Amino acid sequence: MSGARPLVIVGGGLAGGLAALALAVRRPEAPFLLLEAGERFGGTHVWSFFDTDLGEDERALVRPLATRHWDDHEVRFPARKRTLAFGYNSLRSADLDRHLRATLPARCYRFGAQVQSLGPDHVVLEGGERIEAAAVIDARGPAAMPGLELAWQKFVGRTYRFEAPHGRERPAIMDACVDQDGGYRFFYALPFGETELMVEDTYYSASPVLDVPLVRGRVGNYLRCGGLYPAELLDEEVGVLPIVLGGECSALWPGVEAPVPRLGLRGGFFHPTTGYSLPDAVRNALLLAAQPSMSPEALYALFHARAERLWGERRFYRRLNRMLFHAADPPLRYRVLEHFYRLPETVIARFFAGRSTAFDKLRILSGRPPLPVRRALGAFRELRP
Repeated sequence: MSGARPLVIVGGGLAGGLAALALAVRRPEAPFLLLEAGERFGGTHVWSFFDTDLGEDERALVRPLATRHWDDHEVRFPARKRTLAFGYNSLRSADLDRHLRATLPARCYRFGAQVQSLGPDHVVLEGGERIEAAAVIDARGPAAMPGLELAWQKFVGRTYRFEAPHGRERPAIMDACVDQDGGYRFFYALPFGETELMVEDTYYSASPVLDVPLVRGRVGNYLRCGGLYPAELLDEEVGVLPIVLGGECSALWPGVEAPVPRLGLRGGFFHPTTGYSLPDAVRNALLLAAQPSMSPEALYALFHARAERLWGERRFYRRLNRMLFHAADPPLRYRVLEHFYRLPETVIARFFAGRSTAFDKLRILSGRPPLPVRRALGAFRELRP
């Protein structure tokens, strides 16, 4: 790129890709450069969100690249099965990749850009190339999180094509009618078409260790038990994501002499309980595009303050995580979610959106508890380092 130094976004995943998209759509005059270490944007992922997670202006940014929308979704537990009448949406990395290539000018992105080091106003690639920048944003995905108390959401998701219609009409967000091995376990299923279905085996676990071959086999067993026999494997996603139980936001935003703003999981922009990151990524992208000043200092102050504010607002969800992992025995953790799904749809929707009201929080904690009260109250207190 020539002329003015660009804003350099490091990482072409969801957070970095949406930030670049918002700049291209809303600030076409602002020079930027999106650096991706791989050969496509987004890796191999599926990101989802509920209709109630985003406002109309926010939905407008992702509507052109959303893979599917469903009018409702369902959950299944041993003692509770329910269909919820608010919409669900999913976006696949292939669609993110396709839309970014079609929308971003070719001069505004580079693949195969392995970053060796970065600072507020430069990036150094492996091999020694130095890129001077007006500012740098780090959106490379999760990094080490020392100082935080963590559990893990880990999964293997496989997308198949079948020779005949699979018969699934709506997403199953949680199907916990399965053996509860190693913690809270459920299957997640997205019918992308009459003969195309993604099935994911998900675990909320105290350990980040994931036996991928074992879980692949369990996905196959789940399908066969449902009378489904895949004809073709189309895609696979493997993930181990942090679930925060306690700590301070400063663990994600270390104080250094030359601070670099962060987006995505690296900056703590995700729902503490569900791990959903798309709503935060959309809002951060639009916030970036609306800034009159894109100096390193202004952007760091902006996103650091936003991360701190959200961290404080979401303390309740981290405390619920502590209850799930510390007060419930692993084979019985599903009962916490089963109990949660007794609530009105509006309360559930606000929970997923991270906007639970004070009255919502009381309702979530009310009723006949599915676990010992003393253990639950002890775990609910958030420990600080």
